[in-house]
Amino acid sequence: MNGFDCGQTRLWNAYDPQPSTLNPQPVIAITNVTKIHRRGETEIHALRGVSCELAKGTFTFLVGPSGSGKSTLLYLVGALDEPTGGEVRVEGRRLSELSASERDAYRRCDVGFIFQSFNLLSNLDATDNVLVPFLPRGISDVQRHKARELLQRVGLAGRTDHRPGQLSGGEQQRVAIARALLKEPKLVLADEPTGELDSQTGAEVFGYLRELHRERQTTIVVVTHDERYIRDGDRVLRMRDGRIEAS
Repeated sequence: MNGFDCGQTRLWNAYDPQPSTLNPQPVIAITNVTKIHRRGETEIHALRGVSCELAKGTFTFLVGPSGSGKSTLLYLVGALDEPTGGEVRVEGRRLSELSASERDAYRRCDVGFIFQSFNLLSNLDATDNVLVPFLPRGISDVQRHKARELLQRVGLAGRTDHRPGQLSGGEQQRVAIARALLKEPKLVLADEPTGELDSQTGAEVFGYLRELHRERQTTIVVVTHDERYIRDGDRVLRMRDGRIEAS
């Protein structure tokens, strides 16, 4: 893992020793998942019995109107939230059964998150923003070099020392992509990654995701309202009112 302190805590390594021959299970298995948010005495049903499976190396889009449950489902897969009912399994292991430290390790080592809002720290330059997930454990020269290499790869070679306020929206999203890729995740979860970008910059962002998918067969799940980025061979899950209508 290029010096990153994930090691045997990685859920993927523990359950995927030889994925091509020993693990016929899907990467992600979602079974009858419900999610209810309670506001006082009011119940909001975000997910209503969702079931689906995502195979290793697929590029999957979750599409549908606002409030259909897309982002909620993405957050459950990323262990950022827990279902009210049903189960989410990754490589055969139920996420709700992970300890707090195992959930942290799963998010830190196995999953790359890309959000619409970028989530960059204004007081850090681009390089340190890429390194944020690993700052608490200390950063080596090797890791810093890798971060700068990734920034160069996404077209920010001359912007590595710039802070978010000095970068355009598209450049900030590229920093966020580099941050997600630094740990070489097996799973990338993107929530409206082009929602605040113009069409040309959005196409560039998806270009980087496509390149990652081609080179490493990374499993990618994208929530989007914009279907222009869908290509032949992509998996498309259409959601409405907390259910999957078609796939």
